[in-house]
Amino acid sequence: MKAKILLSFVAVGVLLIILFLFAAGTGSLHISLARLMRGLFIEYDEVVAIIYDLRFPRILVALLGGGAMAVSGVLMQAVMKNPLADPTIIGVSGGASFTAVLIAAYFPAAYFLTPICAFFGGVVAFGLVYSLSWQSGLSPLRIILVGVAVSAVFSGLAQGFNAMTGSTYAGAAAIVNANISLKTWNDVHTLFGYVLFGLLAAVFTADQCNLLQLEDKTARSLGLHVNAVRLVVSLIAVLLASISTAVIGVVAFLGLVVPHIARLLVGSNHRVLIPFAILLGAFTLLFADTLGRTIAAPYEVSASILMSVIGGPFFIILLRRSGKVYGR
Repeated sequence: MKAKILLSFVAVGVLLIILFLFAAGTGSLHISLARLMRGLFIEYDEVVAIIYDLRFPRILVALLGGGAMAVSGVLMQAVMKNPLADPTIIGVSGGASFTAVLIAAYFPAAYFLTPICAFFGGVVAFGLVYSLSWQSGLSPLRIILVGVAVSAVFSGLAQGFNAMTGSTYAGAAAIVNANISLKTWNDVHTLFGYVLFGLLAAVFTADQCNLLQLEDKTARSLGLHVNAVRLVVSLIAVLLASISTAVIGVVAFLGLVVPHIARLLVGSNHRVLIPFAILLGAFTLLFADTLGRTIAAPYEVSASILMSVIGGPFFIILLRRSGKVYGR
């Protein structure tokens, strides 16, 4: 088992490096790896400078956002004990997206506060889902169904506000359409600090996430304050989903697909699962974005569209497999 885990980390790490280099050298400007390395570290190259300013921020935003969304999915599934939990499906991304659109469209001067504002929007959406799902307890299926409704409402509001502005605000339109083609180094700097904090917090809650997989009575007997831990882990998950949504927009099913693939490869121990989900989530979103901008060049297909095409059938399969347990 340890050999499988180590091999999985090494394989995904190597693939991520290869994909990073391929993404950096592929596009409207093609460049060899040797020229790219020489232009970055040895001597000035105008083409490399253009790639550095335009393509590198897009790649880094995809890596950061992908890792954050994947870990958010891992944490939500741990809190809810539900393999169908995902920040997009249960409405968190919708609430964060709506708030981010409002800031981008009407308060552009507060751009650097967008992740914080999106976090509050995600918390409101998460609170709505929990409160509306409560009927003498929480049913995992009811959470999913209410989450889908809440997500649809917030997504509709975001699209409506974007339409009312004539879709002329690039920041708002980019969030609604999950378009990361025009990201800059400012976006990278904005996202990096929040994502780093959220991922570190997630890593430190790994042991608590493992205990949450037990029955509540068993976890309490081991000294775990179950409700308090659920609240803290939920807030970290909402933070990671919201800040990535504020910059890259809503990318459906990323927080659902990646955790399941990660569990198949490295198991359910969150000490291993969370770091691996960071790598795999970063690889998945960068792969989707790179495929989207090369598959129909010179036109682009949004990474969110590709993730929806892949994630939709994946979600249906999971729903059918888990219906006997979570459909009650």
